[in-house]
Amino acid sequence: MTQEEKHILLVDLCARLPYHTYVSVDYIDEYNVHEVLNAYHIIGLKHYTGDDGLINIKPYLRPMSSMTEEEFSEYYNIKYNKITHRDNYKRIDVGKFHNVGIIPIEEYIDWLNSHHFDYRGLIEKGLALEASNTK
Repeated sequence: MTQEEKHILLVDLCARLPYHTYVSVDYIDEYNVHEVLNAYHIIGLKHYTGDDGLINIKPYLRPMSSMTEEEFSEYYNIKYNKITHRDNYKRIDVGKFHNVGIIPIEEYIDWLNSHHFDYRGLIEKGLALEASNTK
């Protein structure tokens, strides 16, 4: 795993921590477990994965293409109502720039994480495993 791949996986796993994402974990003792993601997995990935090969973690995620019609309706409503309406943008002053619009995407990303969707393409990169069932 490259440093860039490790960074992408760490960022993704940290965001998924509150959503009970299942992971496949390979330990140095050559055994594999499937369990709910916890902080120890993230610490292990941060400190031990790499050249020493002590631990390998892959989350079970759903491809975006597995979204049901009901889920798509929820997804669309969040995305359309929160992200596309300029009235919803938060306005802040940044240095010499005034009234900068910040898109409120946190609810959108939280929804994707809570439904375990792979919006970063981790499955295709070999950094995640495809979940076998929906929800």
